[in-house]
Amino acid sequence: QVQLVESGGGSVQSGGSLRLSCAASGFKFSNYEMRWYRQAPGKQREVIATISVTGRFTSVEETVMDRFGISRDNNKNTVYLQMNRLKPEDTARYYCRRSEDDFWGPGIQVTVVS
Repeated sequence: QVQLVESGGGSVQSGGSLRLSCAASGFKFSNYEMRWYRQAPGKQREVIATISVTGRFTSVEETVMDRFGISRDNNKNTVYLQMNRLKPEDTARYYCRRSEDDFWGPGIQVTVVS
């Protein structure tokens, strides 16, 4: 069955960096666009970044595009979200999603303390 599992989250000081990973299994990873979302307390879940099947094309949400980047390794069936210069407002639960399907990871918490 399709599985997506995020890792790499945690608590970090403002200005620090984290790299989230999402390990995929149960499907041909290289056939699917992948996305990262986040949901802060009391807010709607929002898409942060999208990457094409080969990784050649990416898009990152405007408010974080100068600090976040998305990449993938199709040999490892993994998509990454590199987050730099983190701010307290980046505190949220981060999720990976297979394209626009109903397959999501359970999410992982990122907490940025000032």
